[in-house]
Amino acid sequence: MEMLECVVNISEGQDAAVLASLDEACGDALLDRHTDVDHHRSVFTLAGNDSSACIDAARALTDAASSRIDIRTHFGVHPRLGVIDVVPFVALHSTPSSEATIAAIDYAKWVVEAHRVPVFLYGDADSENRSLPDARRTAFKTRAPDLGPDEPHPTLGAIAVGARPLMVAINVDIDRDDLALARSIAGKVRERDGGLPGVRSLGFDLPHLGQVQVSMNIVGLEQTSIEEACVEVERLIAESGAAVARIELVGLVPDAALAACSKEFLERSGLNSNVSLENRVLRREENTN
Repeated sequence: MEMLECVVNISEGQDAAVLASLDEACGDALLDRHTDVDHHRSVFTLAGNDSSACIDAARALTDAASSRIDIRTHFGVHPRLGVIDVVPFVALHSTPSSEATIAAIDYAKWVVEAHRVPVFLYGDADSENRSLPDARRTAFKTRAPDLGPDEPHPTLGAIAVGARPLMVAINVDIDRDDLALARSIAGKVRERDGGLPGVRSLGFDLPHLGQVQVSMNIVGLEQTSIEEACVEVERLIAESGAAVARIELVGLVPDAALAACSKEFLERSGLNSNVSLENRVLRREENTN
């Protein structure tokens, strides 16, 4: 089965009316939307057996967000380059990885033409295969945009567009207001700082909950499973004398990644077939037939 996925990160997580309009713009390609008030961010998971349907939905979502959101009035704990902040394309199942790369570059060229937004390419869409964290750190500092204007768009900022393998985004919330603790633990599990292979992590404040969070992107699922990453964070939290308040998945997860977890962990974390990428696709197909 061939399928293309696009996981669009939008800098809006508080205005219900705006989010509803963005959902509508995605049409049937929308499998999931995860929204966080403190991050002031929403992650839209789009997918389609026909790659053009996924690409069209990403463009429609971009148009809708561009007309409703102004980066100048945005605030939130999550780092961001712009309104349509990150647009990665992912080849699923038997789809050649080259299709995701082609889709990413085509989208990047389109968004520059349609909205005059500077684009930073990453992953397989970038000739140097630079990472998303690298793009964030160097954008407009030591690195010029790969496409588009040299300066951020006045209301939309900039966009990071990439092609990448499957990854899982998951958060572990800590039951206290101690940002230094969250950042310390994030540093200990982060691959770049000598932590777990294939794990990127940051510590965030969650003001509306009075808690903090260790936020992880597991980009090397063949190296570190969801359970291994979360258990290590849980161990470090317990070692500090704090406790885990919640484990929160962002978006969806492939069946293979769920199968790599123990039954006990799945029950404890609340992960089940409802968050399966494949199951969401199947349910959509059943509902449309």
